[in-house]
Amino acid sequence: MTKSLRLTKRAENSLTEIAAWTIDSFGPLQADAYEAELLARCDDLVNGRAHSRSCAVLVDGAHDLRYIRAGEHFVVYVETNLTVTIIDILHSRCDLPRHIAALATL
Repeated sequence: MTKSLRLTKRAENSLTEIAAWTIDSFGPLQADAYEAELLARCDDLVNGRAHSRSCAVLVDGAHDLRYIRAGEHFVVYVETNLTVTIIDILHSRCDLPRHIAALATL
């Protein structure tokens, strides 16, 4: 049984910001390609084709959160038996532990 995919409002906003920046920097074709790459990685999570790590390796108390690399970003998510919920999409240059700690308190 395939799990369903859900994006939080925060993740949707991040995806929109990533697309806008990519359009400004590289054009709409590259933005479409990169968005497709990010969403394909999310699809890999839903279908069990991707290996992720627990955010607890970065931040104490973030045991429910997991992350996976997708291009120049990290997809942070929570998984249940039925759903993969994308919490946020963070750039690889960000202070990942600080952002994970903030997400863990939501």
